[in-house]
Amino acid sequence: MRFRLIPRDEEFYPMFNQAAENIAACARLLRELLDGFSGVEKSVEKQVKLIGECERQGDEITRQILRRLNSSFVTPFDREDIHALTEELDDVVDEMQAAADLLVLHNVEKPLPDVKELADILVEAAETNVQLIHKLPKLRGLDSELETIDRLESAADKAYRRTVAHLFSGEYKAFAVLKWKDVVEAIEASVNNIENISDIVERIALKHA
Repeated sequence: MRFRLIPRDEEFYPMFNQAAENIAACARLLRELLDGFSGVEKSVEKQVKLIGECERQGDEITRQILRRLNSSFVTPFDREDIHALTEELDDVVDEMQAAADLLVLHNVEKPLPDVKELADILVEAAETNVQLIHKLPKLRGLDSELETIDRLESAADKAYRRTVAHLFSGEYKAFAVLKWKDVVEAIEASVNNIENISDIVERIALKHA
């Protein structure tokens, strides 16, 4: 058994958990917002404001982690991995806010039913990510979450391609196509960022195996 004269700073883990939970909350809000563009009455302004609050909360968590990284002597794992993980956690929320903002800025009106599948995948990936991040302290039993996120990212790619194909099917006017394509790309990017998070966690686990 190895003993440390200076204990590792374990306070990173609660902050990573907060960041992951913030992502999941933001994903659910974005899905609700998209429902508002699919015939379900919602307050668009309220939903966009709540998503903006998630983005600000994510920024604050990111600042806290980076400040602690700069002041900690012994970190729980490599500093570059902490930094990379922190940036990816922040990027997910940024992409979701971009999707929400684009819906409003583009003044989207006509529903796009296909986007619901992509939003559902995003929520499931975000919730799986919460479970994965909660396992960071022990770095064991990650296979289920890693495999689920990989499967969901592949499903998101397929849903994205189907959605874009529908957009260009001739059913939508040119401006509507351009507007929704921006939104759909931001949602797909969010799922991709979650897969990036899982890749970083897997890399950390391999280093500590």
